[in-house]
Amino acid sequence: MKQQLDLTSGLPIARQGGSRKRQPVSLWIRNVLLAFYALLTLYPLYWLFISAFKTNEEFFTHPFALPQAPSFDNMIRAWKLAGMGQAMINSAVVTVLAMLLTLILGAMCAFALSRFKFRLQGAIVAYFLLGMLIPIHSTLVPLFIMLKNIGMLNTHWALILPYTAFELSLAIFLIAAYMTSIPKEVEEAALIDGMGYWGLFLRIILPLSVPGMATVAILAFLRYWNEFAFALVFINSQALKTLPLSLSIFSDGFGTDYGLTMAAMAIAVVPTIVIYLIFQEQIMKGMVAGAVKG
Repeated sequence: MKQQLDLTSGLPIARQGGSRKRQPVSLWIRNVLLAFYALLTLYPLYWLFISAFKTNEEFFTHPFALPQAPSFDNMIRAWKLAGMGQAMINSAVVTVLAMLLTLILGAMCAFALSRFKFRLQGAIVAYFLLGMLIPIHSTLVPLFIMLKNIGMLNTHWALILPYTAFELSLAIFLIAAYMTSIPKEVEEAALIDGMGYWGLFLRIILPLSVPGMATVAILAFLRYWNEFAFALVFINSQALKTLPLSLSIFSDGFGTDYGLTMAAMAIAVVPTIVIYLIFQEQIMKGMVAGAVKG
């Protein structure tokens, strides 16, 4: 059997025909499986949007078919009846402020835990880990009593502070995992140049940790934007109701207007899709770094 020789070294070139034949087949199977999984994941979103343009009669008679006469009437009525404009502003205020607090406090604590060695470090890590194990909704009654005693019920802060407290443990672990991946030599060079710890944190570590913080931001955004139980218990004023509370008016003890409900849900889900598309690259980087270095 003849073998081809490498013109530079004179050595025979190994044949790789078998692997070349197998690779396209495995690649094709993998792509098919991923495409199938993507369709399963995206189908509920597709069904939500096509249902938003249907009447109640069409929703029940042809639940999985495309709308016969698409109309924006459901979305217009849902926007007006539920007061979704004000509700979306309230949700945006609560979500953005809680997310900023979570990122600031989480990044500062993660910096201390990931870049320094000190006494009781293990106890502090265990304390934050314990915070991830507490069922959030089991604290509704104690939180309600505490917020009532300090006069904070029926305000935005009644949601912002609990949201931040319960998300902080996860934020610290994710950001600390990413900060651990930053080479120690960068920190040592900055300290040798005369930079203090605040300068090191703000000018070097924090900018390098943007992918990890983007991961925390999108996870916190999804949790805060869609949270219902705390908002239902702590908020009574119509002017302060968040988006999930505004969606609940289409369902009562006597029936549900599915056309308006689907339209309102379609409007509510758009911001989360937009935020994810903007930060998807940073999110993937942060999740991979956290999985490898954590």
